[in-house]
This record gives sequence, structure tokens and C-alpha cells, in this order.
Amino acid sequence: MFEKKPDARRRLMPLAVSLCALACFAPAFGQSASDEGQAPAKRSDSKRSGVSQAKPTSPNATINLVHMLVKQGVLKEEQAEALIKQANDEAYVAREAAKGATAKADEAAKAANAATAAASPPGTRHVTYVPEVVKRQLREEIKREVMDRAHKENWASPGAYPEWAQRIRFSGDLRARYQGSFFPTGNDQLNAYNFNTINTGSPYDVSLISNPNPAPTYNVTKDRHQPRLRARLGMEADIYNGFSAGLRIATGENSSPVSTNQTLGASGGNFSKYALWLDRGYLKYQAWNNDVAVSIGRFDNPFWSPTDLAWHRDLGFDGIAAQAKYEIAQGITPFAVAGAFPIYNTDFNVGTNLDPATGDVAKFASRDKWLFGGQAGVATRFAPESAFRVAVAYYDFHNVQGRLSGPCFVRSASDLCDTDITRPSFAQKGNTYRSLRDIISEPSNNFGTTNLYQYFGLVGQYRPVVASAQLDLGHFHPVHIVLDGEYIWNSAFDRGLMNAFAVNNRGPDIATNVPGPYNGGNQGWLARVTVGDKVVKRLWDWNVHAGYKYLESDATIDAFVDSDFGLGGTNLKGYFVGGNVGLSDNVWASLRWMSANNIAGVPYAVDVLQVDLNAKF
Repeated sequence: MFEKKPDARRRLMPLAVSLCALACFAPAFGQSASDEGQAPAKRSDSKRSGVSQAKPTSPNATINLVHMLVKQGVLKEEQAEALIKQANDEAYVAREAAKGATAKADEAAKAANAATAAASPPGTRHVTYVPEVVKRQLREEIKREVMDRAHKENWASPGAYPEWAQRIRFSGDLRARYQGSFFPTGNDQLNAYNFNTINTGSPYDVSLISNPNPAPTYNVTKDRHQPRLRARLGMEADIYNGFSAGLRIATGENSSPVSTNQTLGASGGNFSKYALWLDRGYLKYQAWNNDVAVSIGRFDNPFWSPTDLAWHRDLGFDGIAAQAKYEIAQGITPFAVAGAFPIYNTDFNVGTNLDPATGDVAKFASRDKWLFGGQAGVATRFAPESAFRVAVAYYDFHNVQGRLSGPCFVRSASDLCDTDITRPSFAQKGNTYRSLRDIISEPSNNFGTTNLYQYFGLVGQYRPVVASAQLDLGHFHPVHIVLDGEYIWNSAFDRGLMNAFAVNNRGPDIATNVPGPYNGGNQGWLARVTVGDKVVKRLWDWNVHAGYKYLESDATIDAFVDSDFGLGGTNLKGYFVGGNVGLSDNVWASLRWMSANNIAGVPYAVDVLQVDLNAKF
């Protein structure tokens, strides 16, 4: 019995195909398969035989056959529903085509009668004949028109979206996080200067630095436990001729470029509502099978970077970027990226103050800051599930160096100097700073001993070279072993300049108990190994990783690197471990432990634990 069942299925399948084809066109001629010479007695016999007890008997033999195949286990229920829907849709379209053909034939006959009557004497009678070949031609033309309109407007498929809506795609993700930050004893709280707080607020009076009112500092001594939330919702729309557009909104406590986290209970507390920010907004053009792409606006990082040594993984880039790739041989694809990105654009009305040399009141000169970047690399696939990719990039942070002002009268915190706008508009921690204002010594500041309101800018310039590589070994697919590595070197670094002007990142001078020479650096590297599924998407997918990071103070701009390791910034070294496990389709849990220490400057260390529940839709 079990050996014959597959043969029966093979005999039934051609019949099913034939009947499905018949059902699609028979309605166009006003009859169904069940009407063609089938006696009522036979129909009643079929009903008594119980072809399908789960479904009502249909007048369409194709549908009855599908029900029978479901009952016998040849087809699954969802497959049967899809076949029935297709048959109904195509029958509906055919009926519409037939109606249209009849209507047009009638109109043609009426027009012919009217024309003949106008040309004939009164009382003449005419009988119009429309050849069958003309009717068939009209029917086919109208059927094509109806089908085109049905596919375009989707009215032949109830519940389907119109064509314009199908070109829009929505996506989003949500992450709930517990973050614990644990500080060991021995951190220097007094000298953990928060230059970002100073530079984004009122200038700091450096004459008070030795008084009971110290400068703003980061918290480096008190443990913190934070429940955090990240929510993002994005939309992408295909336009026409290779153009597309995208938007994304996201949570965030502030406009930080490297964090969309919202700490629950912050921003006022008491269940206050939280802000949403424009996280992405761009127009993109793609051509030559998407081998070339040009983006303008605010978009994802266009440069390939397997780690977050140089760029935070969620960083958005403002500006314009071009990407290109070309497969020169099977499995070998060189690629290149280039772009220009405004980091800071001078406010149109920035600054008004008294010029001590001329006594004039004037606006300040523009100090726009830009990032220019280029990358070239090659991706290779040397086995079905194994690949290797390597790239080298060069970045030029233009005009980010702090500049000493001209002689400047500063009598209060509201006074301005002409190079104040060279200070960073956002920073994490790690880079080396200098004072910006050349404050004139006068009676109002007790000849340089009080009211010394100061801003701080970056001492050096930043033109990092970044080498990146990734080796993906998939011999045990779906389990992969992925090795990631990156190296960064600031080619514009000047140690002599750092020694001359740095106010931080100095080693102690044991003899005098004051800050000694600059002891930062301009290099960094990261190595990581990941084992498991490359992407955690389904239940029980998993991966684990471990790595080590070493990033000196002035290897790159600290504003754009990882915000989690060491609580963000450069001048950090240490290890990290973590893992992910799938809890359902597109739902997974994550665990990370990161232990970081300062490389240069004052003592600082922190351990960070992150426990995440993630969902993507």
C-alpha cells in the first residue's frame, strides 16, 4: 500500500495541472469545467463519495481536485489555498476580459450600423456581421489590457498593496539594556576633566582650579546601574531609475553622534516622555547592478570597518559618498569608497566682540571643519562559505586643530574670543587639549590671576591611516570562525607640539609632584575572534566573541569611536568578551563584559557589564 501511493500522486499531478489551466480560461466563455457534459447523477455520486469532508463541494472541478489532494496528503493546506486563490484571481481577470470584449464588439457594431445608416437611403435595413476572428482579436487585446491593469493596481488580488506602496519598506529595532559601570579604587577623580562639558557650556575660570570649586569632571569613582532603551524606526523607498530615499528616527538622551540610548528615568524622570531624533535622511543613486552607489544626506558609514576601533558601529555620516565595486574574476571583487563630510559648519552670525587692536565690533571668521576620506580594498571568496577581505583607508580631519586667539579682553563668562569656535562641538574623552584664549592681563582680572575664563581645543591634527582585515572560516557551516583585526596610525601626529601645549595626558613628575611630559600616543589596534552563527536570527542561533583593544590618546578623533568600551573615547586598553543567543525569530539576548584602563595621563579604570534583549522587525 505504501509503495503505490507515490505512483498515484504522479498520476494525479498532470491531471491537476490540466484542470488548473482549464479553470483559468473556461470562465471566459461563460462555463465551468463541471458544466461540460457532466450529468447530474455523476455529480451527486461524487458528492456521496466524500471527496473532501473538510471543504464544501465547489462547482469548479479544479478546486474539488485540490481539496481531494489535500485530504490524501499530496498537498499541504497552505499550498492548496495558494492554488485556489490563483485560480480564482485568473478566472476573475478572464471574465473581466470577456466582458470588455463583448462591450467593445457591441460598440463597434453600433458604430458600423450608424455609419451605414447615414450613407444609405431611408428605409434601408442592414445586418452587421462581426467576424469571429475579429472577436478573438478584441478579446485578446482587452485581456492583455485588463491583466496589465490588474497587476499594476492589484485589484485582481484582494488584500494586496498598490504598486506605489510596494516600493516602500519599513524596518525597525528595539533594544532593552541593563548597564552596570563598576569603578575600582585608585581612580583620580579631581583631574578627570570633562572638556566636553566645558566646551559645550560656559568657559571655565582656570584661576579656580586649585580652589574648592574644581573643573567639571567625569564620574570615575561611583558605580552606576542604568536601565536603557534604544528604539529605531526606518523607511526606505525605491523611486525610479536607480534612485531611492531613506529616513530613520531614533531615541536618544541628546544629539550625541555615537549613542541613541535613552536611560529610563533620565531627562526629567517621573515618567516624562522622551525625545526622538532624525537619525538618517538621505537620497541614493545606484547603477550598473548596484556596483556603483552615490549617497547624499545623512546615511550609514560608507567605509567598510569590521570593528569599532576607528568608527562607532552606529555612527551616521553627513555629506556625500561614492562607493564602487567590480568583480574582476570569480570570487575576487575590488572595491573603493570616497566621500566628503562636514563635521562643523560655522553659525552664520557667530561671535560679536570688541577687537582690542582697532576697537571695532565684528563678526568672527568662518572655521568650518570637514572630514575627507578614501578607502580601497578587495573581497575574496576562496570557498563556498569562507571569505577574506582587506582594505586600507586614509582620513583627513580638516581644520579641527584648536588655535590660539588674538589678544582678548575677558571680563566675564559671556565674553568671546575669535578662536572659540575651533573647540570641538562634541567629544568623548581621551584626546589631548590646549587652552585657546590669549587673555589680556588687566586690572579687571587682577593682572592675570582671576576671571581667567577659558575654552579648550585639540592640540594636534588628525590624519589617520586605517588598515582593516577579516577572515571568515566557514568549514563547519553554519558555525563560523571569524577573525577581525584593525590597525590605526595618525600620520599628522607631532609629539613636540603635544609636549609644548598639552594640559592633559601627561605623566607625573615625581620630583615636583606636578604633571610631567606628554605620554600619550598616535597608534591603536584591535583583534577579535568570533565563533558561532554569523548572524543571530532564529531560535537557538548563537555566537561568542573575545578580543583585546589598545587605542592611544591621539590615534584619531575621540568623538566618533566606540561609546561603550571604557565608557567611550580613546586612551584606553583592555579586553572584552560576550555572546548572543536567539530566543525566537529576530529576537535575541546579548551579554558583554568590557574591562578598560587608561594608557596615559591620570589613573582611570572601569568595568562595564551590558545585558541586552534585542528585537528586529
